[in-house]
Amino acid sequence: MKNSSWKKMMAAAAVSALMLSGSAFAAETESLEAQESTEAEMEEEEENYMTGDASMDDPLNQDEIGDKEILVISFGTSYNYSRYASIGGIERAIAAAFPDWSVRRAFTANIIIDHVNRRDGVEIDDVDQGLQRAIDNGVKDLIVCPTHLMEGYEYADIIAAVAQYADAFESVAVTKPLFGYNDETDYDEVVPILSNIMENYNDGETALVYMGHGTEADSDKDYGELQQALTDGGFENVYITTVESEVWNTERVLDVIEGKGYKKVVLHPLMVVAGDHAHNDMASFEPDSLRTQFQNAGYEVDCILDGLGQVPEIQQIYVEHVQEAVDQIGG
Repeated sequence: MKNSSWKKMMAAAAVSALMLSGSAFAAETESLEAQESTEAEMEEEEENYMTGDASMDDPLNQDEIGDKEILVISFGTSYNYSRYASIGGIERAIAAAFPDWSVRRAFTANIIIDHVNRRDGVEIDDVDQGLQRAIDNGVKDLIVCPTHLMEGYEYADIIAAVAQYADAFESVAVTKPLFGYNDETDYDEVVPILSNIMENYNDGETALVYMGHGTEADSDKDYGELQQALTDGGFENVYITTVESEVWNTERVLDVIEGKGYKKVVLHPLMVVAGDHAHNDMASFEPDSLRTQFQNAGYEVDCILDGLGQVPEIQQIYVEHVQEAVDQIGG
């Protein structure tokens, strides 16, 4: 796509993103900041030295990028192994599929960037730093690949940020999120993957529950659409819940599975990484964790602490989205 045409599209997207700056956006921002602050305080207290070897992970902040770059943007995590296995897994899959492009990383959560740097001495670019690095290195064709699951507030923020730098490149494209995109979302790829991830637990007596984040954005409806797609696809023992959504919450799942003969519940993050939410909101023994809530309801509970980014089939979807962007800009 010509850069001028892209600018028109991005300008409209940026306007749409900026329109989110009303009360709903402010509430979402406050919620996100509170979440980040809570995670930071917990990590400051415990130092999180047991989250894996930081040296395994490549922050992908090298220069000498060349003319073509794919900037993979994630929320980020301070859990070192999950960062390597999930975010790094997606990045490595993209790099393998597009050897003529340089793959670089940026995180949107500066509080995580700061914590990892302070604790492990690892420097990770934020979004502005990642985009500026591309400019400083003379990148002509830029593809930005958010690893976000859906088109929520943070995805819109990335669109707006990229739009501010668009004039510096000959061509720019932003890939779709994993499954939630406008009203054109096709769940055909994602639905069987979610079932296959936990297929070893399909014994007729186990409910498979995925825990997402939840949002106040309109994209919260995507959780419901994904649940419907799972049911329509015949995966009737797979359920969606979230940490923060008022609609797609644990109480709803408990009501739905009651009386269906389940003896066991297996919990898995519906998130790219198994980070703070997975370890604390899902798998901990705290009174309000998902594990505790399902145990209190009488179920045996297992927790799988893997991020979706570790799954090769999920990685391949991101690769396909990058390919669409490559075709779009004629790279």
